[in-house]
Amino acid sequence: MRIMRLLVMFDLPTKTKSNKDAYTKFRRFLEDDGYIWEQNSIYSRNLLSRASAEAHAEQLRKNLPPAGHVVAMQFTEKQYVDREILVNTGCSGPNGNETPGTQLFLTF
Repeated sequence: MRIMRLLVMFDLPTKTKSNKDAYTKFRRFLEDDGYIWEQNSIYSRNLLSRASAEAHAEQLRKNLPPAGHVVAMQFTEKQYVDREILVNTGCSGPNGNETPGTQLFLTF
């Protein structure tokens, strides 16, 4: 058995009420199905096997909103844990220019 991670990234329109309703419905589906919020419009879910990942990907397909883009990617948990989180700690100066800062590369 191989533990998997399903990562879902989406860009959905929110200009009209029906767009906003579809966005909210999709986000709630993700949360109700056990996905966790990673950052804006990015959710992930742990799964116990590739078969489980495929089953959840199929559920995702059935709950796609009518407009916008949704990308789903499957990773092994090891691949996911080996990711790097990049953080720029530069600060904006008084004139709006960014001052040089330290870039952090976090690995897990």
